[in-house]
Amino acid sequence: MMPTHTVVTRDEWLEARRAHLAREKEFSRLRDQLSAERRAMPWVKVDKPYVFERAEGKVTLGDLFDGRRQLIVYHFMFGPGWEEGCPNCSFLADHIDGAVPHLAQRDVTLLAVSRAPLRQIEAFKKRMGWRFTWVSSYGNDFNRDYHVSFTKEEAAKGAVFYNFGLREFRSEEAPGLSVFYKDEHGEVFHTYSSYGRGLDLLMGTYNYLDLAPKGRDDDALAFTMAWVRHHDRYGDGAGSRSQR
Repeated sequence: MMPTHTVVTRDEWLEARRAHLAREKEFSRLRDQLSAERRAMPWVKVDKPYVFERAEGKVTLGDLFDGRRQLIVYHFMFGPGWEEGCPNCSFLADHIDGAVPHLAQRDVTLLAVSRAPLRQIEAFKKRMGWRFTWVSSYGNDFNRDYHVSFTKEEAAKGAVFYNFGLREFRSEEAPGLSVFYKDEHGEVFHTYSSYGRGLDLLMGTYNYLDLAPKGRDDDALAFTMAWVRHHDRYGDGAGSRSQR
């Protein structure tokens, strides 16, 4: 069912909108403060020599910066032997290509990393029509060190270390974001990581939905992203015309 709301005059609407604008500005100031606090957090030097595989060959974590000082890594859920990448991670990845050239102008490289072998990654990337850099961490400790991959035994127990605490998580792979900085000496530092709802910021579709009358419309779903499909599996888009 469509939401029901009080219908008012334009002047009454304007009064309500101005009141809400004050709250939006308060939120914007708080977000700016939170972002400043995030940037002021201490860093951790990365000493482990991670080696990844990309289309051009084997590369180090430092190489992934691609000549820039800042690196944002999306930990894409795609494990060895999986037939395809996670639909929810794919939903987020649909927002990456448009951001990459703009971020490059601000000294930031954005890419994805998964534990699946590169041949699996390349095949799925081709299917989805993505252009962004996506490298394989198959065979190294990168995913485990940044707490987005777990052993079968850990996953079977349910409680794994995820989002900075022990959580119930049944999969061997989890989504996340990690940020790194490389200084003038080539030393790399881990500056930030985020998981769970912290990844909402990367999904512009959610921002559009939050503006719409029905919002995210997910209260009755089994879980909040149950509606998400790979973008080539939405069929004729009938859901967009739903009168729920």
